[in-house]
Amino acid sequence: MKNKVRKIAIVAKAETSAAKRIVRQAAKLAEAAGLHPVTDENTATLAKLNIPIRKNPLAISRLADLIMVFGGDGTMLHWARSTAGSGTPIFGVNIGGLGFLTAVSWKDLSKAMNAVAAGKFSIESRTLLSATGQTCQGQFKLKAMNDFVISRGSVPRMIRLEVKVDGEVLTTYRCDGLAISTSTGSTAYSLAAGGAILAPEAKVISITPICPHTLSNRAVIINHQSTVEVRMLDRKREANLSADGWDCLEIETESPVIIRRNQQSVKLARLTDSSFFKTLRHKLQWMGSHS
Repeated sequence: MKNKVRKIAIVAKAETSAAKRIVRQAAKLAEAAGLHPVTDENTATLAKLNIPIRKNPLAISRLADLIMVFGGDGTMLHWARSTAGSGTPIFGVNIGGLGFLTAVSWKDLSKAMNAVAAGKFSIESRTLLSATGQTCQGQFKLKAMNDFVISRGSVPRMIRLEVKVDGEVLTTYRCDGLAISTSTGSTAYSLAAGGAILAPEAKVISITPICPHTLSNRAVIINHQSTVEVRMLDRKREANLSADGWDCLEIETESPVIIRRNQQSVKLARLTDSSFFKTLRHKLQWMGSHS
């Protein structure tokens, strides 16, 4: 069954001249393919687009059948979190760095736009995480598509983090920090910290210590229905919590950070001839890639 797309949102972090040119090209290609492009205020201003505008990501997601995001993984994460739960699929075009979340390179834009117009793409559902807790400024609730990272503050000393899973103590880490990630986020900070690469459809959460003092402390994979509780045990040291590299805040000593699966999800669109393993071979330059 083909996916029908009539209205397509074209959004970007179009700060460079090359990005602006690519976004303007995308709007022209969309119209040539019989699609009706829309955009947000920021993209319209930066790229000087003369197409219908909606003010924010939620308004965009309500109007468009598909959101085509131009940028790297950071831009993808912003739009994924901002439109989570809307059901509108996101199609990433990489004009940034490594781009694990993007579907194609900007060099394949014409092919991608024609495929989208023809409905020749698949949709994957990706899990989100929620983090709740208390700071001196009050309660907080954050969501992340990749990961939550608890890291030491400005002083370059290890911190002690007690971790519980479903109420049972897992261990107390002495480390620089901890990455709690989704399967999608396993190719982000968790990978750099020595964690396993997880297939995006795996229904798990990864707990990966960052520079642990004890070499036996390794990444632990748990069921995605589990609840993770993290406590900072050092009273005279700082620790920060970030969501997908955004929303950084200082956490309180002995005040638990509760991380669990979010009820919302994100829909990512990919071309039918692409796959996660093909992306791995290409991005990580593994053997066996002939495409």
